[in-house]
Amino acid sequence: MKPRTGLLATMLLCIFLVQCKTVPITGRKQLALIPQGQLLALSFDQYTQMVRDAPRSTNQKWTGMVNNSGSRIKTAVKDYMVQNKMGDRLNGYEWEAVLLADPTVNAWAMPGGKIAFYEGIMPVCLDETGVAVVMGHEVAHVIANHGNERMTQGLLQQLGGIGLQVALRDKPAETQALFLGAYGAASSLGVMLPFSRAHEREADRLGLIFMAMAGYDPREAPRFWERMVANSQGGSPPAFLSTHPSYGTRIENLNEFMPEALKYYNKRQQGQ
Repeated sequence: MKPRTGLLATMLLCIFLVQCKTVPITGRKQLALIPQGQLLALSFDQYTQMVRDAPRSTNQKWTGMVNNSGSRIKTAVKDYMVQNKMGDRLNGYEWEAVLLADPTVNAWAMPGGKIAFYEGIMPVCLDETGVAVVMGHEVAHVIANHGNERMTQGLLQQLGGIGLQVALRDKPAETQALFLGAYGAASSLGVMLPFSRAHEREADRLGLIFMAMAGYDPREAPRFWERMVANSQGGSPPAFLSTHPSYGTRIENLNEFMPEALKYYNKRQQGQ
């Protein structure tokens, strides 16, 4: 049995090394087994289903803030990826940001640049810079491939490691819940999955860089999280906080990465 066990371990190690991807900037290795094409197809399908029948916000001011921030963050992400020779990772993206008339305090981003804000989070954002804090952070999770990584773990643990195509065919409900939970969009399904500390650090860092490159002051990020925590006092934590835990750690992360982000911000300001 030992030779067979050793062979199995070797095969698993080979699969890990072949499928292992690298997170932009941080260089962390991650196991993300779901092919980009399949992930985008699943993302576009789920996004269409979620927003098709959802009422759009009629608040023109808030909608404008989401649209403007989305456009500027998109440009920043494209510039960042091209500058770091990773522009091909955005192939197939179809960027879109919507504001839904829903009181839930939440926002999420899916692969392919599909982004949704709920009206409930807008008072916490306060202004367009606050929207950019959320936008940059959620898009950072996508660019860092965190959802693919978490969904890969879910397929291995919950569905016995079966492939995505088999899971979609044989277990569509479970796969849908797993996908939406991996991207913070499944509050109604009760499968919200907290991001790991490594994921949060990466999203904090990349999110600050993206908003800074888009011309938003990254020093507003800690203030947004202060408002978010204050908003949760006296009641159940918002859905947004359930996937983004540990306020104290987040502030430490943001302060640690702030000098780097300010370099991007100051460069952008000087170029205007």
